[in-house]
Amino acid sequence: MSTTRRTAMIAGIFFLGTEITSIPALLLYRPVLRDGNYLVASSSDSRVLLGGFLELLLVVTVIGTAVTLYPVVKRQNHSIALGYVCGRLLEASIIVVGAVSVLTAVTLRQDLGGTADSAGVGVATVERSLVAIHDWTFLLGPSWVLGINSVLLAYLLYRADLVPRAITFLGMAGGTLVTLSATAMLFGVYGQSVHTVLALPVFVWEVSVAIWMIARGLKPSASSPPVVEGKTPLPLG
Repeated sequence: MSTTRRTAMIAGIFFLGTEITSIPALLLYRPVLRDGNYLVASSSDSRVLLGGFLELLLVVTVIGTAVTLYPVVKRQNHSIALGYVCGRLLEASIIVVGAVSVLTAVTLRQDLGGTADSAGVGVATVERSLVAIHDWTFLLGPSWVLGINSVLLAYLLYRADLVPRAITFLGMAGGTLVTLSATAMLFGVYGQSVHTVLALPVFVWEVSVAIWMIARGLKPSASSPPVVEGKTPLPLG
């Protein structure tokens, strides 16, 4: 297996990992994010903790996509490639903040559960505050910043002709759409249900590029050094 083929497969696995970890994490967070009385309820903390662990794995996969592809895409435009890496780091940092807010709720529930003051207005306010932090980080990180990152990477892959044009167009269109949708939500134009529908193209983009990289690898690029049979090619980086 060539170095480029291995890079594509690893990057594809990381992309699939972002979906495999992020969606179940949100479902596992439901007692905190949607029930509204997590801090005073006799809930199982293991479910929420598992969601937090999955989000930590999500952070690894988000950073992994950038680190793995950077040596390949930087040959097209070093500044944009570096911007993609920084964008993914920013996205991962925002995700961590959201995960910390949910895990903080677990700690508070363990400390306050069963006490006389646990049903007070202050506790309810704290819980709503933690949920609000997570909701805002979810909008800003895996939506607004994610859209920009998708556009950057799709453009670099398009320039290098490393994956089919249809996939890169989907990435640029889907990334633009989800960022615009997140901006609309920021100003209260519509709610989460509409945003979820408008985010579907960027989800399809990530799954499509992941499957292509795993199954087919990266197409030969005009900027790639020629491989002479029987000789070791020059390093791509």
